[in-house]
Amino acid sequence: MARYGQKTHCTHARTDHTAQSTAMNRRDFLALSAAGVAQMTLLGRIAAKTQTPGTQTDYNIVILGDTHYDTEPADVYHAKYVDPNESSNRLHRAEFVRNGEMWRSRCPKLLKRAAKLVDDKTRFVLQLGDLVQGDCGDPEIHETMLTDAIRLIKQSVCGSLPFVTVVGNHDIRGTKAKECYHRFMPPVMSRELGTSVTDTSFRFTMGDDVFIVIDFNDPDAALFDRMLDDSQGARHTFIVSHGTLFPAVNAYPCWYLYGGQKKPANPELHKHFVARFAQRNTIYLCGHTHLTEFLDWQGEGGRITQMTMNSVWAKKEYGNYRILREGAGQYGLISDSEKARKAGTPELYAPFQPGVRQYSVSPAAGSYKLSVSPTSVTVDFHAGCAKQVSHRFVLR
Repeated sequence: MARYGQKTHCTHARTDHTAQSTAMNRRDFLALSAAGVAQMTLLGRIAAKTQTPGTQTDYNIVILGDTHYDTEPADVYHAKYVDPNESSNRLHRAEFVRNGEMWRSRCPKLLKRAAKLVDDKTRFVLQLGDLVQGDCGDPEIHETMLTDAIRLIKQSVCGSLPFVTVVGNHDIRGTKAKECYHRFMPPVMSRELGTSVTDTSFRFTMGDDVFIVIDFNDPDAALFDRMLDDSQGARHTFIVSHGTLFPAVNAYPCWYLYGGQKKPANPELHKHFVARFAQRNTIYLCGHTHLTEFLDWQGEGGRITQMTMNSVWAKKEYGNYRILREGAGQYGLISDSEKARKAGTPELYAPFQPGVRQYSVSPAAGSYKLSVSPTSVTVDFHAGCAKQVSHRFVLR
């Protein structure tokens, strides 16, 4: 079996705190970070440019959305796949064909373009879940699929940079796939981040900013609250999740945080985290919907900017940035075609519509570069393998 064996590229010491950290202010955050708490120090070719707490040095992150790594022929990873439900069997096998076709030529070009986005200010490469297709029917094959996907992205895009990923629903789909992922991925993230990562939810800092990676398949409210409490005072709070926070229109309506994707919906916990994230003026980075979608929302005494990213280049035309809908008033408006894709009812979106300040959605797939400076946070989107920026999203 292929094994993942990259050397550590960053160090990151982490300490768990109690609820008393809630009162932590910005000075406390910087002081703790300076002492090594949740500090991320990058090694290798960027060692001389390491960010330290309290500095305002510009940095950027190269981001891939869903990738659904797979290959042709389908039997390479799916020879043992069996689904007694004929409807889902047909759907999944159609996905194998889609994946094999796009990974034959388009997705390698997408990765090549992503690699060109890396420069001396890039600190790591982030992938937003559904790294692989899954559906292997065997945990050993599933681990091989994960290993192959990571190796490809490391070699094609990262170079000496750390690679960070969050768990998606496909990453744990298949026979004993969830157990496989939970066993396999924390040690990989430990090597990439240079610290002990023991869960599919974890956090790290970059200078004055905190990145909180959350497992939306099995959301642990107590852990999420603790990570927020532990990082009070951060300049920017980035939540990294596979699923969205606000319900997406062009997607299954239950697939958002605490929306009931695989378990009963918990509207109280959803409301709780909308409020907590708003009070931190959170930037929420996610995937899952296979769309490039931007939503800027104000409410609960603060602001949340949700940026949904997609690297599933399933059709040639998705290599062009084409806006389906744009404008604050367009969020939650449902067309007949979107109803056919199992969009939610108008009542699902209504509570959030008054707070929407900006909104746009596109079916385009590509790679993204998130840039953070003392005065702004932006995302440059390159549709397909476009050399020029297809669109710049201003998050802050």
